[in-house]
Amino acid sequence: LSQVLALIQEVNSQGVTILLVDQNARKSLQIADYAYVIQQGRIVKQGQACDLLNDPAVADAYLGGCSTG
Repeated sequence: LSQVLALIQEVNSQGVTILLVDQNARKSLQIADYAYVIQQGRIVKQGQACDLLNDPAVADAYLGGCSTG
């Protein structure tokens, strides 16, 4: 997984926009610029990935209850 994420970051750093759909929310938010939280097919939250990663509500619902901030 870490090799795949490193490759995604490398390609993105070259100016390529990437749409990443993944269930590993914590890892995805750590490398993303912007993110959407989708629940039952609806966007329930969106914003800068670092903000979502540190959002207590997102942490509780999707990241195992531990925010990083």
